[in-house]
Amino acid sequence: MGYPTEAVFGLGCDPLNAKAVALLQALKGRSSDKGFILIASEFAQIKPYIKVLDDSVVAKILAITHEPTTWILPANEAVPTWLTADDKTIAIRLVQHGLAKELCDLAGMAITSTSANVSGSVPFKTAYQTRLKFSAKGVYTISGRVGKSSKPSRIIDPLLNKKLR
Repeated sequence: MGYPTEAVFGLGCDPLNAKAVALLQALKGRSSDKGFILIASEFAQIKPYIKVLDDSVVAKILAITHEPTTWILPANEAVPTWLTADDKTIAIRLVQHGLAKELCDLAGMAITSTSANVSGSVPFKTAYQTRLKFSAKGVYTISGRVGKSSKPSRIIDPLLNKKLR
């Protein structure tokens, strides 16, 4: 599925559906050794994917900022390697874009999120571009506008207190 996010259009699916995630990797021409970001509308949707965190780390994640933030967190042992790339961490973002947030609410779970583009190409910023590239391959795209962020989310490891992007 294609949908607008804070900065670009994203492609996503049920993160626990191995066939859907493999299709997403194939659509993008993306290596399987690269993990996925999960977006969620609320912290409860990411809890099954992460190890128990210190309250101070949870407070950082829950603090609302104007800049979209993806957090690198220790993955729960049961998280499939197609999400973590066998790295023992998982990337999560409490999404701020209204439509993307509503998708997670309607699904009742976190969903994978990767930019709508072929790996190495410029990410799409419109539903039209996303449809042109991916609709013939079975991707349904939700109409809407991307948010006002000019760049993809920053990536932070709160345990190391380090900005990675």
